[in-house]
Amino acid sequence: MRRLICLVLCLMLAAPAVLAEEPASFFEDAEAQKFGKITRTYDSPTLKYTVDKFLLDRELAYITRIWVKEPGRQIRKATSAWQKNVKKPETIAKKIEGVALAVNGSGFVSPLYPWIPEDYPGKGKDYYYTPLGSITVTDGEVLRNLEGVAYYGLALDEDGLQMYVDADNGEVLATNPVQTWSFYVGCPTLRNNEDILPAEWEFADHHASRTMIGRIDRNNYVILTVTKERGKGISLRRGAAFFQEHFNTEWVYNLDGGNSIALLSRKRGKKKLVTIALGGASIVDVMGFIE
Repeated sequence: MRRLICLVLCLMLAAPAVLAEEPASFFEDAEAQKFGKITRTYDSPTLKYTVDKFLLDRELAYITRIWVKEPGRQIRKATSAWQKNVKKPETIAKKIEGVALAVNGSGFVSPLYPWIPEDYPGKGKDYYYTPLGSITVTDGEVLRNLEGVAYYGLALDEDGLQMYVDADNGEVLATNPVQTWSFYVGCPTLRNNEDILPAEWEFADHHASRTMIGRIDRNNYVILTVTKERGKGISLRRGAAFFQEHFNTEWVYNLDGGNSIALLSRKRGKKKLVTIALGGASIVDVMGFIE
């Protein structure tokens, strides 16, 4: 009898860890909470996602809900050649073996977009064909670490995607991130569902195509992709308001937008990635999801 009681207690203590790996209710309720037509679904024991196609302010848009069982392993990054070129997102995404879903990632510096923040050492040409951000980590390798320049961006560790705002590089690297994605300093958009966009930042009021990602918890993420097929896209502030209205996020981050947007998916059991939304530009990296 004593052994039986001990066994029951052990199972009770273990239950929360198991439940934490199950899809969150926000994902399971996707059908009831859908914004439009669900055009893509993927269902496996380790990866689930749905893609809703709808209109946002008369613009063609997509909401992608994603559940991953092991985010540190299943969220991946692929890049173009460091300091050499940028490539089409569909070409970069194919580098991720078994990729089932992919979106565009970091903003980047190039002869066409040579601007760098004032606190970066050197000149814009020193950063051509590399992502913005004071830290760049790809597959665990630190490719950039600008000491004394704060980090604004995403980093992937064992506990999933994390958003950093004005963070010391040592703090970020101490978590042993395996990947990073970054863009402008002002791109952290919401924290605990509260607006943290700089009030005077003109970029946040510009209309464009958008890729914005929010974290519900370590296993659950939601991505808003907005095109400008019917007009001029949406502003970053409008995207922030959309997340606040429909989701309770830990954070929301604005990935590269404009002609850089990309949303690619693969049916389970198939090999080919199918384009859902594509801006047509070459980019520096992608964020991918695998089983």
